[in-house]
Amino acid sequence: MPTSRSSKPKVLITIGDPSGIGPEVTLKALASPKVRGLADFFIVGSSFVVKRTARDLGLKIFHDVMDVDNVIPRSFSYGRPDPAFGLASVQYIDKALELLRKRCRGAIVTAPINKSSICAAGFRGFEGHTEYLAGITGTKEFAMMFIGEKLKITLVTRHIPLKDVPKKITLDKIVTAIKLTDIYLKKFFRIKNPRIGISGLNPHAGENGAFGDEEARVIAPAIKKASRRVKRIYGPVPPDVIFNAALDGKYDAVVAMYHDQALIPFKLLYFATGINLTVGLPFIRTSPDHGTAFDIAGKGIADPSSMIEAIRLACVLARPRRSGS
Repeated sequence: MPTSRSSKPKVLITIGDPSGIGPEVTLKALASPKVRGLADFFIVGSSFVVKRTARDLGLKIFHDVMDVDNVIPRSFSYGRPDPAFGLASVQYIDKALELLRKRCRGAIVTAPINKSSICAAGFRGFEGHTEYLAGITGTKEFAMMFIGEKLKITLVTRHIPLKDVPKKITLDKIVTAIKLTDIYLKKFFRIKNPRIGISGLNPHAGENGAFGDEEARVIAPAIKKASRRVKRIYGPVPPDVIFNAALDGKYDAVVAMYHDQALIPFKLLYFATGINLTVGLPFIRTSPDHGTAFDIAGKGIADPSSMIEAIRLACVLARPRRSGS
């Protein structure tokens, strides 16, 4: 990565699966006036794919491409899951981490990857960017936080089958999600005394055990333990009312128990502009809240709004902070 005396944050953007919409939304987002000038941007990916995307879709390349030469031109096509492309997308992440370590400061914004292609490339059990980045950096406590204009949601569990959720919700995982949410709301979102709502798991938050005992057995004890260091925690709150309460301003963030409990209401509201922030990493990492969208890749119709917001948030959070700020 070229050296620069600029005081702007350094933001690395990985293009994700080269056959998906990642390269397209990356170029479109970086061309947007909403992000122009906010940081020193560097695209991490195959220079061939970036140039091919720009040529085919009539886009411009405004920033340096940190080339990872791992896509064979004659084998490339849009919208096609392929183990070779899965491997390429992981290599872009690795390259971004290498560059970030050299700079010691900055942020990574990741375009969408395809988990099945990555698993087919030999990364068995690959769960996603979040777990991969945490594993590479040795981060033990981390979580996914989804951010929209009026709603922030942190997940206790992530990409697991619904049938496994109850046994994967543990006291320690809930405490970690609460603690990280509190830290990030204070440090990065400047909320002095955050109010955090904790969702129940079952209908009506179990209704005193009538519909399940996870609230009384696990969630409530976790709230009690977390309250020793985190104030203003509320719950367990019935899942069918907690998000509306957050939108009304009762909570600054919600801790949800599983993926779709959070993502269904979140994407209903912020499908085009939602952001995924990985909390707990030693650097800032954001991403759009959508996937590779192979069905529209290469057609020039992908909406860059979520990528724009992901880049904007990374730029804000990666700014150097004054001591005590």
